[in-house]
Amino acid sequence: MAKKPPLKAHVTQLEMTAPPKASLPVPVNIQTAIIRAPEIPLHYYRYLYRQVGKRWHWYKRLRLSDEELAKTIHDPRVSVTVLYVNGAPAGFFELLQESEDTVELSYFGLFERAIGLGIGKWFLLQALYAAWQSNPKKVTVTTNTLDHPRALQLYQMMGFSPVSTYEALVPPMTDAELLKALDG
Repeated sequence: MAKKPPLKAHVTQLEMTAPPKASLPVPVNIQTAIIRAPEIPLHYYRYLYRQVGKRWHWYKRLRLSDEELAKTIHDPRVSVTVLYVNGAPAGFFELLQESEDTVELSYFGLFERAIGLGIGKWFLLQALYAAWQSNPKKVTVTTNTLDHPRALQLYQMMGFSPVSTYEALVPPMTDAELLKALDG
């Protein structure tokens, strides 16, 4: 089977230097719960990561061994928080306390079934509230043109400003890598 060529992406790094001013009501007609998952089991994290990231070419964490992944997501500076809608997982966000002054929104997204329910902005706001709890000087996020088409616009609407851009090549997963990741 021919190796897939790398995908080209225009990457934008953004930051916000003040907590969000926006306030959004909890979406109506759906039950939501947001639960932080300390020491999240690796298989559950991979499931969340794959469900959110499969459309957007998220591969980095799927390529990590169990040891590498555990070291990354069970680091005391990392928090993983899961969104449940009507009792089932529907998305997650991951924060990294890079330093006393900087928190990175490392990952944020919804499962395909949750896109279009009107909860994206509200869930992002919850992620930002969590990011600002440690009173950093700034919160950062990185997005690219392989992400949801409105990701950059949404981040800017919530108060992020672009600080740099660059071009990147994203090597897609081989079928063998994908099968291994889904099997693990």
